[in-house]
Amino acid sequence: MNDRKHARRRALTLSCLPLAGLVFSTGAHAQSSVTLYGVVDNAFAYVSNQHGQSNFYMSQGNLQASKFGLLGAEDLGGGTKAIFRLENGFNSLTGALSSSGLMFNRQAYVGLSNDRYGTLTLGRQYTPYFSMVGALGPTGVLTGATGAHPGDVDALDTTLRFNNSVTYLSPTIAGLQLSAQYALGGVPGSVATGSNFSAAVSYAYQPFALAAGYVKLKNISTSQALGSFAINSPVNSGYATAESVQLFAAAARYTLKNWMVGLNYSNVLYAPGTGSLFTNEAVFNNYGVITTYRFTPALIVAAGYSYTRASKSNGIGDPARYHQVSLEQAYSLSTRTTIYLLEAYQIARGRTLVSAGTGTSIIDAVAVVGDSQNTTPSSGRSQFVGMVGLRHAF
Repeated sequence: MNDRKHARRRALTLSCLPLAGLVFSTGAHAQSSVTLYGVVDNAFAYVSNQHGQSNFYMSQGNLQASKFGLLGAEDLGGGTKAIFRLENGFNSLTGALSSSGLMFNRQAYVGLSNDRYGTLTLGRQYTPYFSMVGALGPTGVLTGATGAHPGDVDALDTTLRFNNSVTYLSPTIAGLQLSAQYALGGVPGSVATGSNFSAAVSYAYQPFALAAGYVKLKNISTSQALGSFAINSPVNSGYATAESVQLFAAAARYTLKNWMVGLNYSNVLYAPGTGSLFTNEAVFNNYGVITTYRFTPALIVAAGYSYTRASKSNGIGDPARYHQVSLEQAYSLSTRTTIYLLEAYQIARGRTLVSAGTGTSIIDAVAVVGDSQNTTPSSGRSQFVGMVGLRHAF
């Protein structure tokens, strides 16, 4: 009988949770679990202008990125846990990895978490800038596909990740939380070369929530610490050879019962170096307002407007400006399954610097809605994107 009880205590059990997926747990000397989770998101999309032609096609990862992941924790006692996360993005229309050669391209980290002292993690991670400010910005309610600022120029969507990074997240004290991250460049003899840094602070009190964050990237074209960064759209491709990039953003929200309104601002600075194909600092300022209203527990609608303006620099006397309006309607069929509609329209004005072969050129600014059209921008001043899709989380 004792042997049977001992065996039962050490047995591995498998249970299915409605939202979290699969949880594996052991009951030997410490409580531990591994959770499998993910999202599959596909849609029909219409774009009024992609390189001069309208297009009706299937698109994936629009309301949320298609992904799967493993999240694990082991209770070490005294309020301390060992934690890890492995997360991969994939194309849910073809089954292909979203990043060739990377098994866990979204996140891969391990760390320790303590209720009193906070959390320390090491690996490939999102920045505190994104985790805190992005959570209150436009992509949290409008999605990055159609709601990110043009080309995701300020990296408030999920396009910025650090490799080789160490991140500290403080516990929440009186509504205040701090986080800092440093990513090592891995260059022998020079700790600073190719290194990246991010820090952010958030505060929440009853209906109010606000956050501010900062990022400094070095040697962006060669840095081993920079996991991913969106610099492939006609908004900012001309500055891909920047020696450093500096990002600052702030966002605030006010929620009253079923209604929410928010404001956000970001500033992006590209600084040239000896090998850069531009000569003067380039600055983008982004201003945005967002709102949501929940009509029923299942039905929520959202809207947002953003204005993006570039600085006069690098021979551009009429700098680029972008006006974008984004809408979203989502209806939850269950806690895990949602039908959604997305619409966005953008107008571009002025001129911008773009990459052109081995150099750069100044062209008329073209529209590029959110970050879903980075590689398929309009050939002209305007672009409309509409989508109807289905998202299932597990």
